[in-house]
Amino acid sequence: MLNQMKRRKLWLALALAALVRLAVLMAFPSIFDFSAPDAAIHGSEAYDAYALNLLETGVYGREAGLPDSTLPPLYSYALAFVYAIFERNSLVVGLVHIAFDLISIALLYDIARRLFAQGAFAARAEWISALSALFFALYPYLIFQNLTLNDTALWILLLHLFVWLMTLLRERENSDKHTLQLAVAAGAILGLSALTRALLPPLALLMVLWFRFRLDWRETISRLLPVAVVSIVVLLPWLIRGYQIHGGFVAVALNSGENLYQGANPGTIPIFRAGYDAQWSARPEDAPPTDDPYLNNQLLMDAGLRYLRENPAVIPELLWVKLQVYWNPQVTPLNNLREGERLEVSPAGEVQIIRGQGSHTGASAALTAYQDEGLFNRFGRGIHIVYFGGLWLLAIAGAWWSRREWRALSLLVFVQLSHTAVYLVFHPSTRYRSPTDPLLFVFSALALVWIWRWWRGRRARC
Repeated sequence: MLNQMKRRKLWLALALAALVRLAVLMAFPSIFDFSAPDAAIHGSEAYDAYALNLLETGVYGREAGLPDSTLPPLYSYALAFVYAIFERNSLVVGLVHIAFDLISIALLYDIARRLFAQGAFAARAEWISALSALFFALYPYLIFQNLTLNDTALWILLLHLFVWLMTLLRERENSDKHTLQLAVAAGAILGLSALTRALLPPLALLMVLWFRFRLDWRETISRLLPVAVVSIVVLLPWLIRGYQIHGGFVAVALNSGENLYQGANPGTIPIFRAGYDAQWSARPEDAPPTDDPYLNNQLLMDAGLRYLRENPAVIPELLWVKLQVYWNPQVTPLNNLREGERLEVSPAGEVQIIRGQGSHTGASAALTAYQDEGLFNRFGRGIHIVYFGGLWLLAIAGAWWSRREWRALSLLVFVQLSHTAVYLVFHPSTRYRSPTDPLLFVFSALALVWIWRWWRGRRARC
């Protein structure tokens, strides 16, 4: 039986992942059953509204029949497709997300296996791959996050699929028809990923360096140029649509200005230090609210850039605070607003929670539940510190012990560097970091295998 289990390590990880997710989905209907009457949506109400409006009017917009580009569209289209076949059913959405997770776990397994196929850890590649898959399968934060109504499961799938395709593309010995097909597929996924979250372009640029560690310039360019071209072709129809609707260039969605301003304004540092999310930042006084989403995005973008230009001395502290939030082993934000609460930052930089004078937009019953229910605050946060914190420390050790294999394994480092850089520009949280955590856990798996091999060797000597 043990030998059979060893040969079926991936299938065991996938079966365990599916069982755990199904059990959680069924055990907490109050959190995940958004299709029940009067149920709160844990995740994003916006995606639900976009999907329903797509089905009703055929137009992508938060308001029925009114086109917009406020959010990237791919997840809403996928959700509308599910609704069209199975109606608005939370159980089906949960099952689709579980399927996304299972594919992502399988991709992670193969990515790790290929990265360790050569070198000092080749003999342990299967075990490193299996442990990576297992750590992903049992990661509590992503189990709960990916069962709520949000785009994280889809985004993780696209991220792992892109990394996997790039791994295949890099290891090809010759440039031939199959190499071109891989490049085209990788470009298509890169373009589609930008229609979910526009985060992969910085990683795609670092891929040039990763390819150069193995290939010459000619091979690197011949393989990556089609990736870039195809990704632009995939994005082009959506970019044209945005220009036609708003009369100006829209970089996929009109939330970049809001995200930049939230990560760069006078309240950002105090809000983060108080343990809250920067989404509660007060709107700049010189940027009054407007019904024009394109203008609103530009006003907030300008306000964030102006704050950075006028306060260069605060930038190091701002980056340091955001780095701590992003890589905090605790779940961030540490606190959530309840309904009926407002967050205000005094001129002295003190954060005050004002009760009974109306909530910020977005302060919902779902956030109140995360703040007050014992399940998350008493158990979930503690479990996350132990699980992620332990694997995070192992990953640091694993990265050090595998430093001689840096040419191949720098891919895993580049994933973390590119995504960290993006969220240092905008604003970080555990939700934004967590999609890259499974690729970090590859180093954790390596460390565990290294420790096991060291312990076995020490025991044999005794």
